[in-house]
Amino acid sequence: MIALSTSGSSRNVVQSINTAKKLGLTVIGFTGMCDTYMKKTCDITITIPSEDTQRVQEGHILVGHIICEIIENHFK
Repeated sequence: MIALSTSGSSRNVVQSINTAKKLGLTVIGFTGMCDTYMKKTCDITITIPSEDTQRVQEGHILVGHIICEIIENHFK
């Protein structure tokens, strides 16, 4: 599962992470710099090194596009 939260502590995202972990899913978390629940519980955490909400969200979009490109290139 991929979980996105700029703050890293959005209640609905935290609940989703907990459910995913109970189901045995691997959880990849996209978050900002704050030390959060997501960083402690996700299997992989992609942290955007900013506390500015807009920069964190832009970083999440960029990383998402890079991941999609890697996957597309793998299947060409």
